[in-house]
Amino acid sequence: MKICKKISDIKNEIGRLKQEGSKIGFVPTMGALHKGHIHLIECSVSDNDITVCSIFVNPIQFNNPEDLEKYPKQIDEDIKMLEEANCDILFSPDVEEMYPRNGEEFPQFDFGELGSVMEGHNRPGHFQGVAVVVKKLFEIVEPHRAYFGKKDYQQLLIVRSLVEQYHLSPEIVACDIVREKDGLAMSSRNKRLTFSQRRKAPAIYANLQKAKELKDYLSVEQLRRWMQERYLGSEDFRLEYFEIADADTLQSINNWEDSEKPMGFVVVHMGNVRLIDNIELF
Repeated sequence: MKICKKISDIKNEIGRLKQEGSKIGFVPTMGALHKGHIHLIECSVSDNDITVCSIFVNPIQFNNPEDLEKYPKQIDEDIKMLEEANCDILFSPDVEEMYPRNGEEFPQFDFGELGSVMEGHNRPGHFQGVAVVVKKLFEIVEPHRAYFGKKDYQQLLIVRSLVEQYHLSPEIVACDIVREKDGLAMSSRNKRLTFSQRRKAPAIYANLQKAKELKDYLSVEQLRRWMQERYLGSEDFRLEYFEIADADTLQSINNWEDSEKPMGFVVVHMGNVRLIDNIELF
């Protein structure tokens, strides 16, 4: 696997490969890789001639400085995992390479209501930071396809909107959530759970599965209240939100007839670890 740390190096390498007729697949990450990331790599390897992975912990998408400081870093382990998954190129720039101008003013993106609900509402500035770095990475790598997981479902739709608005190169490929055997959605944040928290965390997905079963018997509002009650008084979990929204617009629904593709979205805190998950309710 070739490792590039400079924008000029990765652009030269990609340019050469494209001249040879290679199709380029791209998986942008912030490192601390797990099987969910590797699934994206495997999808890209299957679909393309060359697979590029980026590892860059993007400081401008963290609205909580403590979250940035505690984000796990394990570059040697990440490189080994990528090599075993047959990734061809790793682009691993530092902050100065990606954002060379100190005090740089970044463009402001407008994703409309798609960017103002759920994560957009609760993490102000987060999607602006995501859009800045994803747009920049797409312009550097110029892939034919880029791969994103459905766990960060709102981010997936934001990236699709970004590509459409700015006529960027890649086809966006959505890949299913990869889960641990006990159902917990794989996430780099899981490494920060204590042993006791990790043992209890699968309840998050179990509650989503139960919500899907109850969907045929409860109204939308009743199902929202049911989920809220699952976490009331818990010493282990703090529910930030449970939203039932349309899969395409992410707009909250009041009746099941309001959407042909309703989904349930949940954010739960265990101590200082923020975990997200979702489930199709159709």
